[in-house]
This record gives sequence, C-alpha cells and structure tokens, in this order.
Amino acid sequence: MSERRKLIFTNLDEALLEAKQLLKEGYAMTGKWSLGQICFHMRTTIEANMNGYPKWMTALGYPLRPFLRWLALPRLLSGKSPKGIKTAGMFVPPGHLDDAKEVELLNECVSKFLACSEPMHAHPGFGRMSKEEFVEFHAAHAAHHLSFLSPAKK
Repeated sequence: MSERRKLIFTNLDEALLEAKQLLKEGYAMTGKWSLGQICFHMRTTIEANMNGYPKWMTALGYPLRPFLRWLALPRLLSGKSPKGIKTAGMFVPPGHLDDAKEVELLNECVSKFLACSEPMHAHPGFGRMSKEEFVEFHAAHAAHHLSFLSPAKK
C-alpha cells in the first residue's frame, strides 16, 4: 500500500472537484474505501448535520465535547487527522457502491447543504458551530478521506 496524499480543501467545491477528477481519471486506493464509499460517508455525515444525529450519538459525545473540540478538531482542520478512527455504523458505507452515482449524490447533498438557511445540528463530538465552521469542517473531513485515493498514473 502506498503513501496517502496530503490534501487540504478550504471549501466543499474543492472537495467535489477532486472527487469528480478522480472519477474521470481513475484512482488507486491506499485505504479501505473506494471513491463511492467515501462519497457515501461524506454525504451521510453532511445529511446528519442538516437533519440531526441520533440521540444516542449526541448523548455519548456530550461529555467528551470540550476535550474533542480542544484536541481533535484543530488536528482535523489542519489536515493532521489520524487514520483508523472508527465511525458510527450509520456512516459506514456498504461494500459495493457505484462511484459515479455516489459522486452525483454527494454533489446534490453539498448543493442542498450550502443553500440551507436553517441552523445546523450540533456535531456529537464537536458541538455547535456556525455554518462557515461546518463548511470548513466538512471540507477538512473530505480532504482526510480523499487523501486515501491517488489519481491513476498515466
């Protein structure tokens, strides 16, 4: 397995552009998830941000929020997110997904998210953030996951 890339996105449009480029040109996986699986994961986390997280997730994360916001969030935002952290089952993608379909679904989700004027739901681990902070968070989250895909060699 080769080294993962260093990616930093300042917004979700950059993340979508990268996903579309990987779809068009092909990619090699340096992690466990395909492009479609990463897009599924990103989409479901953004949807939870708009629609709400399960109560159990919010309750479990609440006591850890100050610590996670102080230690983990700055690492994620700076591109130094650790690999191998387990995610909740609802955000784990199924084994076989169509890359093109999942890129399109993520594109639709991001458009809806950016157009949403309703307050976002608090993140279970990081708490409440402004819309701009959530855009930064989701862009950094996308950079983390997409860094495990390398553009195909030509």
